[in-house]
Amino acid sequence: MLTVSEVLSLPIVQGAEPEVLCADGLDAELRWVHVTESSENIALLLGGELVLTTLRNVSDVREFITALRTAGASGVIIENTSGSNFSVADLGLPVIVLRRQTRFVAITEVIHQLLVAQQLEAVQFSRTVHEIYTELSLKEADEAQIVTRTAALLDAPVVLEDVRHRVLAHAGAQLDDWINRSKFVGFLEHTGRSTGAENWLQTPVGAARRRWGRLIVPTELADDERAAMVLERAGQALTITRLSGRDERELLYQTRTATLHELIAGHNYSDKELASRTQALGLTATAYYVPVVISSSAAATATQTQLADRALLEVLDQLADTLHLGFLAGLLKPGYLGLILPLRARELLDSTLQGFTRRLAEEHSSPLAIGVGSEGNLRTAITGLEQARAVSEIVPHLPTRARPYYRFADLRLRGVLSAMGNDSRMRAFAHAELAGLLDPLDEPALDLLELYLAHGGNKSALAKAGYLSRPTLYTRLAKLEAKLGVGLHSAESRASLQVALLWHRLHD
Repeated sequence: MLTVSEVLSLPIVQGAEPEVLCADGLDAELRWVHVTESSENIALLLGGELVLTTLRNVSDVREFITALRTAGASGVIIENTSGSNFSVADLGLPVIVLRRQTRFVAITEVIHQLLVAQQLEAVQFSRTVHEIYTELSLKEADEAQIVTRTAALLDAPVVLEDVRHRVLAHAGAQLDDWINRSKFVGFLEHTGRSTGAENWLQTPVGAARRRWGRLIVPTELADDERAAMVLERAGQALTITRLSGRDERELLYQTRTATLHELIAGHNYSDKELASRTQALGLTATAYYVPVVISSSAAATATQTQLADRALLEVLDQLADTLHLGFLAGLLKPGYLGLILPLRARELLDSTLQGFTRRLAEEHSSPLAIGVGSEGNLRTAITGLEQARAVSEIVPHLPTRARPYYRFADLRLRGVLSAMGNDSRMRAFAHAELAGLLDPLDEPALDLLELYLAHGGNKSALAKAGYLSRPTLYTRLAKLEAKLGVGLHSAESRASLQVALLWHRLHD
C-alpha cells in the first residue's frame, strides 16, 4: 500500500518544497485522498485518508489536526507559502507543509492513479494465486509440491509440520533443532504471527475441528498481508489434498521414506545437514545409531505386502512413544522397512536391540526377519542400512532362527554367498556343480542332496529322517551321484556341493 512517506517523495510534492513538521507515522498507509478547508467536514472521513488543506477556514490548527487524527486520517499536507510555522510536532500525526503553491487536484490525481494501480495489482495477484492453487488441487499435487510452490510465490522458506512439530515437507528452510524450536511457538487458529520464542508467520492446516498441522514461514517478510493470503490459500490446498485420500500418518511415512532414500542415495550432505534433516522428522539426537532392516516379505501378494508394511510402520510409531525413543523408519522397498535406531550409549547396543526386538515381537504377531548393520555415527548408520537389508533378505532362508535379530557375521557362509549374488564366477561354479540336477530341473534330487548334506553324509541318520529303508536310500544316492558326476563320500565334494546348493537356494 502507498504510504505518507512515499507520497512525500513524489516529484509533484517535492516540487512544492515540502517541509515535515511532524514525522510521526510517515509509514502509515493511505486508503484515499480528501481535500477540506474546514473542521466541519472531518466527520466525512472513514479513516486512512491523506488530507490536503490550505487552512483557509481553520482558526485553531492544533485542534484541527487533533480532530483529523481522532477521525483516523493517515496524514496532513498543508499548503502554506507564507513561511509561518505551526506547533504540531507533538500531535502524533504526520504533517507536511508545502512552501510553494501547487494544485491539489494534480497531487490527488497522481495519488489516485497509484492507489488504483496498487489495488488492481493486488486483485490480479489474488487471482493468480487462486488459479495456481486451484490447478495444484486439480492435478492432485502432493504436499511437497504445494510447499515448494508456496515458497516460490513468497520468495521465502516454508515449512509444513504436523501437530507434534515433525517436518512433513519444506522448501528452503533451515531445520536445525527444528522440533525444539517449534515447541515454543504456539499454534494459532488463524493466520498470523505467533507471540512465542520465534516470530513466525503461520496458518493452521486441516478442518476447523481437526487440525493436523500448520504451514509456517520462519522468517521476516516485506509484506505480511500478501504472504498471509498466499499462506491461507496454500493451507486450503493442503487440506483438500488430505481430504482427498491422505491422512496424517501416511504423509509422515511418505516423508520419512523419501528422506531415507535421499540420504541413502549419497547426496553430499554435511553432518550438520544430516542431523537437521533427520531430527526434524523426530530422530533423537545422540552420538551413536544402529541401522536395522525389518522384513515382512512373507505376505503372498503385493496388496498384502503393502498392508503389512503399513501395519508395521504403525507398530513402530507406537513403540517409539512407548520407549520414549525417536527413531526414523521408512520403506526401503516393498516388504523391507529401514530403521535408524538411536543408542543412548554405544555400550547399550545389545540391550537396546534386545529390548526393541522383544517389544516388537510382543506388538507384532507375524514373524519378522530382522537384520542389523554396523553401529556408529549417523552417516555410518545410514550407509549400514544396505548391509542390514542384505542380512534381512538371508534370514528367512536360515535352517533355524534362534536369534531375534542377525548381523552379517551371524550368517557365516550364507552371508558370504549372499554378498556374492551378482558374481558371475560364483554362478558359473554353482551351475557347474549342480548341472546334472538343474538341466533339466530335478527338485526331488535337490531336496535329497540338501538332506544328505544337512546330515553330514551320515546315511543311517538320513534314512531315519527320510523314513527310507537302507536299500532304497542307497539306490537313490547312487542315482544322485550319477547325475552329479561325483562321489558323495568325498569331504571335498560334499563341501563344494554344499556351497553350490546354498548359493542356488539363495539366488536362483
